[in-house]
Amino acid sequence: MRLTPLQQEFVLHFGEMGSRWGINRTVGQIYALLFLSEQPLNAEQITTALGVSRSNTSMGLKELQAWSLVRLRHLPDDRRDHFTTPDDLWEIVRTLVAERKKREIDPTLTKLRELEMQGPRGDNYAESRIAELRELIETMTGFYEEMEKLETERLVQLMTLGSRLRGVLETGRSLNPFAKSKKGRAASKGK
Repeated sequence: MRLTPLQQEFVLHFGEMGSRWGINRTVGQIYALLFLSEQPLNAEQITTALGVSRSNTSMGLKELQAWSLVRLRHLPDDRRDHFTTPDDLWEIVRTLVAERKKREIDPTLTKLRELEMQGPRGDNYAESRIAELRELIETMTGFYEEMEKLETERLVQLMTLGSRLRGVLETGRSLNPFAKSKKGRAASKGK
């Protein structure tokens, strides 16, 4: 398998970004390759396309499976495992957010609660800051849990509402498409 220049640039970028996201370069490249591939790929195809060792490919695929970011596919008349990413971009985003919450936010929240349950230790400032942080994280996770319940279509509507709301605040126009803006109301009053 030979990568097009566009694919190669995208794959290299994901490799570079991998370290910033807490994964190694090869894992990022494997994911990018699978994301851009129209057909599921087997480990040999991935190894050849990326020019990495078979063991790096194998370890990378296991890590991506642990994150639920790739799916195993079996093709007719082929005994090898093939891998692909979900087609729905929102499913990918939801999976990433859920996995990061599980691996990063939940353990921190548990620790903060444990610290608070130990009772006062005579460090009022630290105790106060820990309580504030716990409350903030609980608020954020509560919001996340409510958003997670929404159907994708509703979630997209809610997210785009934010940019529409910013426009309302900046221009003074209404969210109601039939309402006149402040400028329009002022002009009609002057008539």
